[in-house]
Amino acid sequence: MKSQAPQGQRPKRARKPLGVSARAWLFVTPVLLALAVVVGYPVVRAVIMSFQKDSGLDKSTGMFVEGGGAGFSNYTHWLLQQCTNGLGETVDCPTGNLGSQFWTAIGVTLLFTLATVALEATIGLGMAVIMGKTFKGRALLRAAVLIPWAIPTAVTARLWEFMFQYDGVVNRVLGTHILWTADPWPARFAVIAADVWKTTPFMALLILAGLQVIPEDVYEAARVDGASAWQRFWHITMPLLKPALLVAILFRTMDALRMYDLPAIMTQSNPATRTISMLVVDQVRQGPNSASALSVITFLLIFMVAFFLVKVLGANAVRTQEAQREAH
Repeated sequence: MKSQAPQGQRPKRARKPLGVSARAWLFVTPVLLALAVVVGYPVVRAVIMSFQKDSGLDKSTGMFVEGGGAGFSNYTHWLLQQCTNGLGETVDCPTGNLGSQFWTAIGVTLLFTLATVALEATIGLGMAVIMGKTFKGRALLRAAVLIPWAIPTAVTARLWEFMFQYDGVVNRVLGTHILWTADPWPARFAVIAADVWKTTPFMALLILAGLQVIPEDVYEAARVDGASAWQRFWHITMPLLKPALLVAILFRTMDALRMYDLPAIMTQSNPATRTISMLVVDQVRQGPNSASALSVITFLLIFMVAFFLVKVLGANAVRTQEAQREAH
């Protein structure tokens, strides 16, 4: 016989276990809340500040006044290089004003990004192929390669600054008399050389991780079919390495677009090497709201580049990991 519940009490229903989606949200929610505080709030705050005027002194009264609403003037200040004169009129930003350096800083940032990422990917690929071979002392070589990457960027900047001085190692070795950190194009070349030296090991390690998941059986079959070393590299290594290579390029590109400390320390804020991040820091000292607008523009630039790499070139870290699991 079935046991009956005491009179006046309802029988207790068995608790249904939480579904998979409910449990997933239970674990993800704390992380999302933390991201909303750490990432979401600063982004929203920067966007709000970008539509406000910077506080300052009223020249007519000599009194400190609040900024108030600015509309899109902070954005036109950078994108159209428009400034306000003492009469409140909108004019072209004069030479030397930070607003007049916006497009130059964009060009310098893109130049550094394209040059460094291209060189680092090429050199890193060669280093990864060498480190992937089996030979005596391979572990020591892999540890030695990490040394430039392990050195702090400030130390790297000072080291290369000494090397590129007028009486430094570079001029003595080349027999030249170039002002590497003062002249525009030599200073840019010096920054690119220093960044390639420091960050190529990072690219090499990411590419090496992609090389190590390629099955050796594929190479053995190609050798049996008579494929040369170049044919094996071009028709086997490169297609199978493409996902990992694109992810490495994605990470390094986003990092290069934010370059600040290396050129700032190495060339002492030379205008010819001023990146967009350096322009943001310089503007913060003059007006945080205008700097917020520049930060939003920088964020959109990096987002568009990352979107292009992921959607057009397929540099997706998640897909790469899934493909590697399927390969095994």
